[in-house]
Amino acid sequence: MRIAITGTTGQLGGRLLSLAGSEPAEGLELIPLGRDRMDLADPSTFPKALDGVRPDLVLSCAAYTAVDAAEDDRDMAFLVNGEAPGHLGKACEDRNIKVIHIGTDYVFNGQGDRPYLPGDPTGPTGVYGASKLAGETALQAACPTASVVRVGWLYDRDGKNFLNTMLRLAEGREVLTVVDDQWGCPTHVGDFAADLLHWARAVQQAPEDMAGVQHYGHSGITTWHGFAAKIMRLRAPHVRVDAVSSDAFPTRATRPAYSKLDESRFFEKLDRTPISWEVGLERCLGAKFASTKSE
Repeated sequence: MRIAITGTTGQLGGRLLSLAGSEPAEGLELIPLGRDRMDLADPSTFPKALDGVRPDLVLSCAAYTAVDAAEDDRDMAFLVNGEAPGHLGKACEDRNIKVIHIGTDYVFNGQGDRPYLPGDPTGPTGVYGASKLAGETALQAACPTASVVRVGWLYDRDGKNFLNTMLRLAEGREVLTVVDDQWGCPTHVGDFAADLLHWARAVQQAPEDMAGVQHYGHSGITTWHGFAAKIMRLRAPHVRVDAVSSDAFPTRATRPAYSKLDESRFFEKLDRTPISWEVGLERCLGAKFASTKSE
């Protein structure tokens, strides 16, 4: 199966491409579909890009992800996140190409008190979440068999993310302060990428059964403070992590107070068992510092 991947310079898209030749990608041809070929701000580029690579499935990872900047850049956020998925869905539907689109936990208002199910009422509080929700709707209207996989709190061994920010700060500080009133589930991109390829196989085999909105994540829940404290225990136990409220770090866009997604249905459909977020973190750190251990 030929899988075209958008968002190739991003955390998830780049990790998916890195799996080429590995066990999770066995029998799959992973094809980068970068902005130079498919520009989300210019839907006229979609047909030519798809015809040029002729994929069986598109893994749509590209998005406008600057959450705070989106508050002042609404038009671009809605163009890329809200309108482009509909145009992509139409182009894929016309060519019988399957689609998996990456969604976000920001489509919810963050006032929940239990893990969000895919069918729970949405209510984004910011431009980013609203634009992503609009994209889900447009995609599904244009391509009824499309699969939307929502996820949140992504991090990986490389790139700009919470894990690497904490590790960098720990190099020069003895005390870190991290918010303790936002709840969610840290999700390792390495595991997510591998599971997405399993999902892609299932979509190719039974697109109607896998269509619609799904939620992905590891099992368990914590706060950003809890996540940071676990990172320090594993890598820098001398660093203290103090808890503060979100008021200590004001942001342009409101962050959800609760954004844990219920991942159970995703894994039930694959007949797999989710790992805990702690195991995901240990795997990530093990891979990140493997060269150090061997020295």
